[in-house]
Amino acid sequence: MDGSLNMLGYGLATVGPGLAIGLIFAAYINGVARQPEAQGRLQPIAILGFALAEALAIIGIALAFVI
Repeated sequence: MDGSLNMLGYGLATVGPGLAIGLIFAAYINGVARQPEAQGRLQPIAILGFALAEALAIIGIALAFVI
């Protein structure tokens, strides 16, 4: 039962990064739809936010396997 509880905890922990990624790209799409000329400035910020949110999920799965 130890392993399944770790994976259950990881499954619950991925809700946060999943929501964050959705919100990041929703804001990016909204910003580009409002001002298409700002795409060059918004895209690197959106990709950086995606990478940081995804890093939380990767750290979470590493901890799920370690503990």
